[in-house]
Amino acid sequence: MAREQAGVCAEGNLHGLYLLFDCHEGSEAAIRSQLAEISHYLDEASEQYCEVAFSGFIAIGANYWSQLYGDTGPALLRPFPSLGCDDRHAPANPYDLFIHIRCDRADINHLVGNEICLMLEDLATIVEQVNGFRYLDSRDLTGFVDGTENPKGIHRQKVALVGEEDSEFRGGSYIHIQRYRHDLKKWNQLKVKNQEDIIGRTKEDNQEYTSFNKPKTSHIRRAAIKDGNGKSLEILRQSMPYGDMQEQGLFFISCCSTPNNFELMLQSMIMSDHKGHYDHLLDFTQAISGAAFFAPSMTFLAHHA
Repeated sequence: MAREQAGVCAEGNLHGLYLLFDCHEGSEAAIRSQLAEISHYLDEASEQYCEVAFSGFIAIGANYWSQLYGDTGPALLRPFPSLGCDDRHAPANPYDLFIHIRCDRADINHLVGNEICLMLEDLATIVEQVNGFRYLDSRDLTGFVDGTENPKGIHRQKVALVGEEDSEFRGGSYIHIQRYRHDLKKWNQLKVKNQEDIIGRTKEDNQEYTSFNKPKTSHIRRAAIKDGNGKSLEILRQSMPYGDMQEQGLFFISCCSTPNNFELMLQSMIMSDHKGHYDHLLDFTQAISGAAFFAPSMTFLAHHA
């Protein structure tokens, strides 16, 4: 039975470290072997640092998968869907590897991240590093609670992990990331009620608007996707705020058993419907990057080392 990477469905932490790599051409065999080693190392670290809830996962870029593992891949794996409408954009970046590290101590993340970079030193180049952190009581830097609709308990695995529908890749997860840069100066000039209408929730006590009162341009309405039978198409969000005194935003991470749910959500947010409705939160934040990955099970990584 496939053993999933623990970090995909892990509960929230205080600190996250996101490492994005481009791999050196011709090093595929060595990279496959090293990814299995890194997966084992992350698993050992989760036991060694269990008191600070350490976890992590490795994901392989949609554009890089066939180069690394050949033509047999996850059934629905495809590149990130670059979209644009008016001044709203979702750019795509073909990163080769995404390594997600998280726990309740930033120094442990740094220690593990440094060791992983050493393990990949001659095989890949780190192209981006982002440090995430919990802000107040799990709020985005806009001041609103983030991830309220996330699946709970064992339902997280059902939403995030591939099942028997693609048996070779059972226990894996389709990963989508976007780094959003917020215009907080512009956002904070709004009255709280205007902010609440844009989100679709109250700011202080995190109460969702009723369906009748929720604007068709609110973030929650545009990001909450349903199928033809009215069933919610869920994703597991593992997002965290990031930033310094010059640039601040959200590092968005979607984990799902299918890429369809994220792609439909992104389209609903960016593209105007027949009445011109889109997610008005995008008037105050801009996606700087975006990429699609697959996080295979530990079993897959070990068997293909």
